[in-house]
Amino acid sequence: MKTLAGTLVVWLAWSVQGAPPRVVKAVPENGSKDVDPNLKELRVVFDQPMQAGSLSVVGGGNTFPKFIGTHRWENDRTFVWSWRLEPEHNYWLSINSDRFRNFRSTAGESAVAHPISFRTGKGEAKPGNTSVENMEAVAHLQRAIREDYSYHDLHGVNWDQRFAEYTNRLARAGSAAEFARIAGELLAPAKDIHLWFEVDAKIVPTFQRNVPWNINLRLLPQLVEGWSRRNAVVSEGKFKDGIVYVLLRSWPNRAEELAPAFEALQKAVQAGAPLIIDVRANGGGSESAAQQFAGCFVERPVAYAKHVNRSAGKLSAPYTRELQPNKAYPTFTNRVAVLAGLGTVSSAEGFVMMMQQGPRCTIIGERTAGASGNPKRIDLGNGVAALVPSWKDLDLNGALLETKGIEPHISIRATPADFENGDPVLEEALKHLRAPRSQ
Repeated sequence: MKTLAGTLVVWLAWSVQGAPPRVVKAVPENGSKDVDPNLKELRVVFDQPMQAGSLSVVGGGNTFPKFIGTHRWENDRTFVWSWRLEPEHNYWLSINSDRFRNFRSTAGESAVAHPISFRTGKGEAKPGNTSVENMEAVAHLQRAIREDYSYHDLHGVNWDQRFAEYTNRLARAGSAAEFARIAGELLAPAKDIHLWFEVDAKIVPTFQRNVPWNINLRLLPQLVEGWSRRNAVVSEGKFKDGIVYVLLRSWPNRAEELAPAFEALQKAVQAGAPLIIDVRANGGGSESAAQQFAGCFVERPVAYAKHVNRSAGKLSAPYTRELQPNKAYPTFTNRVAVLAGLGTVSSAEGFVMMMQQGPRCTIIGERTAGASGNPKRIDLGNGVAALVPSWKDLDLNGALLETKGIEPHISIRATPADFENGDPVLEEALKHLRAPRSQ
């Protein structure tokens, strides 16, 4: 699910064309009154076969139903999604809209927008039964792993067997937190840091990744001249010979958090100085934020990565991601060193792939983590939400990056002991940038 300008949209898009489908039946129908609050699911029937992976269920606020689990296609014309309704409540949603048009026919044409407004009746919602709710949650989770989890087959796990072993324990869980903890054990063999649960806004992981990073964050203020910690995300420095240094700990959604990085970048532009961008301890975040920053280093659109999505047990065609120039800033034309390693994760790896496309950029350090999933939030209906990776991240050649990562241009083999009193990766970057340009 994705929130855009106050609108909740579930989406996956293809750019194809054909003849427009229409909704011929919906349960509940638009304008319905006294709808049973115990109605378990939305059902939408189209007049022609539809693409199983494309959808736009549009709405927002307290009139948008609480959907649980993952949607499914009962057949090629019937879309079904479980939900939980409240008595005497007004609801509104739309199948496609003027802006979001991703319910598409197999011929590729967007469906005509079909709003559904209804009100539930006075009938009381049936009291919850923890065991029943948990069993329903298990079914939703199992469907999500079987049909939508992008790395379902990566480690050869027999997921049907795992669920058979854990279902009774999950059904007996006395709380949402206990359910999430047991479910975390169930999913642990996936070894996926992007697969986790949320309970009361708290994260319950399924896997803890413990690897040595090629950076000593505590020592950096002593090693980087002119060190300044601007905020929790950005630190900067400037060496006596003019080289500008920027440490980025994540790619935040809030532009103001990344603003000091752009300021440091402009200092380097104005001074005509080389630049070091350190993402060795960057856990990812917003790939669009990474694109904004990396866009300052290219003069024209350039492809940097690919991915495929998994939905309803099928993989989409590969989608190529492009980096656009950031026209709000002058293009940086001096040399750049990007420092990376096993602490460079997810969208930070996307950033490394973006910077690989720059002719004046050199990646220095170790391979990156090889961990990206673009997880989607799935409400299981019992107070637990699952975050399930939806894509396989690929390089431009179509090679899978999960568990493999991205190799640097200059590899620095070092041990944790090497970072106790120094930083061989930073030293190599300074050496590289201070060397005369090759002709």
